[in-house]
Amino acid sequence: MVRACIEPSELKGSVNSLPGSKSHTIRGVIIGTLAEGVSVLFNPLDSQDTLSAVRACEAYGSKVERYSDRWIIHGLNGNLKVPDNIIDVGNSGTTMYFMTGVASLVPGWSVLTGDYQIRKRPIEELLSALRGLGAIAFRTRDNVDAPPVVVKGPIKCGRVRLSGRFSQFVSSLLIVTPLVEGKTCIEVEDPKEKPYIRMTIDWLNRSGVKLDCDLEMLNCFEINGPQTYKPQNFRVPSDWSSLAFLIAAGAITSSQISFENVDLSCNQADAVILDILRAIGTDISVNPLDNSLFIRGGRELIGFEIDCSDCPDLFPILTVLACFARGSTVIKGTQTLRYKETDRLAVMCSELSKMGASISIRDDMVFINGGGLHGAEVDSHGDHRIAMALVIAGLGAQGKSIVQNVECVSVSFPNFFNLIKSLGARVILEQS
Repeated sequence: MVRACIEPSELKGSVNSLPGSKSHTIRGVIIGTLAEGVSVLFNPLDSQDTLSAVRACEAYGSKVERYSDRWIIHGLNGNLKVPDNIIDVGNSGTTMYFMTGVASLVPGWSVLTGDYQIRKRPIEELLSALRGLGAIAFRTRDNVDAPPVVVKGPIKCGRVRLSGRFSQFVSSLLIVTPLVEGKTCIEVEDPKEKPYIRMTIDWLNRSGVKLDCDLEMLNCFEINGPQTYKPQNFRVPSDWSSLAFLIAAGAITSSQISFENVDLSCNQADAVILDILRAIGTDISVNPLDNSLFIRGGRELIGFEIDCSDCPDLFPILTVLACFARGSTVIKGTQTLRYKETDRLAVMCSELSKMGASISIRDDMVFINGGGLHGAEVDSHGDHRIAMALVIAGLGAQGKSIVQNVECVSVSFPNFFNLIKSLGARVILEQS
């Protein structure tokens, strides 16, 4: 295990290369596998989660050639083989949920599992939907709503209904049902994390797949099949989920950082961090002509109120920002956060409290009274986004901090520590 020893720091410099989007990369690999012909992803994110998606697709017969600047995916045109072995998705929830859908296309048995965190994450609702379309799909532990799971297809067209709590369940069905003959209707009650569903729809549209839906409501989808995924060349945009940690670091410290090659299309859920930072008083400027961003820290930040049901991955770093903002902050829409890699709601409250935060949970809402943090020893609990958020908190805290178990950042941002240290962060990594 690795721990990070952090001292208060001011960051200065330029970031010219940002990691590619994890959400886009995983969708690109899986849809490229289902497509006919060869697809190319430029600027893919090379991380533990995306490599889990690669290995899962290769288990069904795809071939993915990985180079430093591009991945070449050899599509199967829907002709998936039965895997030779159990599929282990590691820590990637997106890969687990999407590949569970892919498994339902195959007229043979698939067994899917993951690490200890994946084996705690809900999946029965997705399995129930696949059973509604004719698959055999069940959990290996009757009393635990989580993987491992066993799936056998092929599914047929039909009508299914989802609660809308988890966008990945919706996206999983949207990806696989176009390959099924006939008309499929997917009804979604009160959909959450809508930007991620729209991202999936964008991928389908670019690949030549058509569906009928209300892009605002996202509560009903009609797909006529079978359709064919067309191969595509796609440049993966920079990842706002990763960028959010860096610009938050700039906001809570007396820093000056410029960022190049930023994705300003604003079709990623976590791009809303830009609006939040502006609203709370951050000195931040954007140049759309060259896709650059500049942040100057040191200004007083003010508390805020936000519903993060559409951007749950921002929650860890939003709680850190709130701790350094004057006044009170209220974060709503946190229900799904209890089912991520960890119970992020409880973990962030527990760990930030060790650093002196005034933070509490009531009815799945988080209340924070700002005023700064002091150094302390805290633990990521093996959650990559919590690890990065706590490290950023340490950069702005008074005194030295230690964050245990930070090796997990490689799940989504392998270059995180090298990058922040290149900007002047006083961070030392040690074996613990």
